[in-house]
Amino acid sequence: MARKSAKDSAEQPGKQSSGLTHIDASGAARMVDVSGKSATSRTAVAEGRVVMSKATLELIVSGNAKKGDVLGVARVAGIMAAKRTADLIPLCHPLALSKVTLDITPDQKLPGCIVRATVKVTGPTGVEMEALTAVSIACLTLYDMLKAVERGMTIEAVRLLEKTGGASGDWRRP
Repeated sequence: MARKSAKDSAEQPGKQSSGLTHIDASGAARMVDVSGKSATSRTAVAEGRVVMSKATLELIVSGNAKKGDVLGVARVAGIMAAKRTADLIPLCHPLALSKVTLDITPDQKLPGCIVRATVKVTGPTGVEMEALTAVSIACLTLYDMLKAVERGMTIEAVRLLEKTGGASGDWRRP
């Protein structure tokens, strides 16, 4: 049986030597070919945190932040970011998202805010990147709106919590 060359593998959708779906057998970056995949219902949930002082958190909770509705602005920014993920991450497919929810919960124990995004689509590829982008931009927006009172805030633990649908099946962070 003849061995396939790197070029042969690179021309076949889904075939690569590195195991990375966005790298072909020759090492070049490529957009994954999803044309042969069927559209299925897919969901992804991501989360991140903005850690701040108790005094800064109190500005959010009391509604006395100088820039107004800090949580509302961050929520809208995260939703907008999910819809623009393909414009921000070069090899992501543009998707017609079915739903994006972004919840920001003040947490006195942290102290700070927990940001959680849920993104849904019916399509040939998943929405993990859209959920992670929504969380990242919402966290950055919180930082931007609060930096006048505290520059030492940290954005941390941005991560995928779960995904459902697609050929690889469901996954949930242990």
